Amino acid sequence: MKRVPTLSHTAKTAVAVAASMAAFAIPAASANASPAPRTGGSEAGPRGPVFVQTDNTAGNEIVAYRRATDGSLDQQGTFPTGGNGGILDGSVVDHLASQHSLTYDCDHHLLFAVNAGSNTVTVFSVDGDRLHREQVITSGGNFPVSVTVHKDRVYVLNARDGGSIQGYRIAKDKRLQRVAGWNRKLHLDTTTAPEFTHTPAQVSFTPDGTQLVVTTKLGGSSIEVFGLSPAGAPAAHPTVTTEEGKQPFGFTFDGQGRLVITDGVNNSVLTFRLQRDGRIVQLDDAPTGQQATCWVVRAGGHFYASNAGSNTLSGFRQTRRASLEPLGNTPTGTGTVDAAVTPDDHFLYVQTGGVGAVDAFRIGADGSLTPAGTVTVPNAVGGEGIVAL
Repeated sequence: MKRVPTLSHTAKTAVAVAASMAAFAIPAASANASPAPRTGGSEAGPRGPVFVQTDNTAGNEIVAYRRATDGSLDQQGTFPTGGNGGILDGSVVDHLASQHSLTYDCDHHLLFAVNAGSNTVTVFSVDGDRLHREQVITSGGNFPVSVTVHKDRVYVLNARDGGSIQGYRIAKDKRLQRVAGWNRKLHLDTTTAPEFTHTPAQVSFTPDGTQLVVTTKLGGSSIEVFGLSPAGAPAAHPTVTTEEGKQPFGFTFDGQGRLVITDGVNNSVLTFRLQRDGRIVQLDDAPTGQQATCWVVRAGGHFYASNAGSNTLSGFRQTRRASLEPLGNTPTGTGTVDAAVTPDDHFLYVQTGGVGAVDAFRIGADGSLTPAGTVTVPNAVGGEGIVAL
């Protein structure tokens, strides 16, 4: 059944280039944050690469950067995906209006990129800061915007035509094998204007790989959870939690497997406990006080939300009770969108879609952010998709 969201909040969610709001450096935080170990592939380390997707409609590309010990970036190469980027109607600084359109698989040393304008997914093998294109395969739907991987399984989220997910297996030759029976329609309202606030935002495996989570923005105002069989097949129907008056957008998981999700209507970061049956229970609601809070990343016990309308990052420290304590806001370039944190939690990189750049920050032990330089990514205005290794 098609779900129609409350539309009176749509104007609040329009992500547009805005004048920078007053911001301040993140102050010190106490040291009782929940521990959160992170893992990475062999490329991870003090001088690991950072990969940035351009989402260029004339030819999508991945731009590779070498990360210096101080966190600054040096461009190394540009690698065509073999597909085209896309632009959702109404978007300005976030043409895909999604999180995780570029995803790294540390087990197989593979990089997955969506080509929204071509309805395909590109598979790259990763060798340091060099990429080798292995495959371009159909996304199983219209306008792919997000991709997730767990062991030998990959799922892609398609944004248009009501939204859908498509699943794959990773073969021994590191190519994807599409599984026809692993496609599910979401039946969302994706046609109401502006389009970019009504398409689904992100798909991700839970940390243990037993469930898939999808956020729908205003197309469903919901968080949808698919149980997965031992073979990787999704349930016929998801468990749907409707969040009336909210816009569930980007999300990540804390060290205990709890969901941390942005709400682009009320500009806050929500924490939920995810249960085995797919139901979720809200534990916390932490406002940012900013505009267009739509993306979130984790660095140990700290979380950083991107505010595209305010050109800021909002920092939070997670307490032992799973609540988020604000650390303040840090200014960025215009149009703060998708972000990535290095596996050692020492550096954060955020795309600024209004100018097609990436801002680098060093992360202090107290969660403070110190600027470490900015690079302009060729042909990447409005682009989304970034991975740091």
